Amino acid sequence: MGFFSKLFTWWDGATIGTMLNSAMTGEHVGTDAEGNTYHRAKKRRAAGQPGMAERRWVIYNGANDASRVPAEWHGWLHGTFDGVPESFLPPPRIFEVDYTPNATGTTQAYRPQGALERGGQRAAATGDYEAWSPDA
Repeated sequence: MGFFSKLFTWWDGATIGTMLNSAMTGEHVGTDAEGNTYHRAKKRRAAGQPGMAERRWVIYNGANDASRVPAEWHGWLHGTFDGVPESFLPPPRIFEVDYTPNATGTTQAYRPQGALERGGQRAAATGDYEAWSPDA
């Protein structure tokens, strides 16, 4: 992505301001399997005071989609625990599946039977519906 597109877009990766902030005042904490990088402020705020939580943020590798943040990193971003998530993770379970992105608004989105995108063929009415009429 070119310099000008980074300057004016926010929906695909980090803007120039976020990248500068990460480089100047941020500390890289880790990277997840999707390639998203996680940062926190180098200057720590006083603990125990209301409204003084540590500043943490994510720079997405690609589209800015919050569903791309794994659960363990989501917990870290919101201050559920202080350590890097890798130190808290149990081994993966056999039933766990890999991440799938949110497909809403794409061609891979779920289309139920009768949706216009699938041809719009609805099932026939069953006869249990009575239309409202203002004259009745």
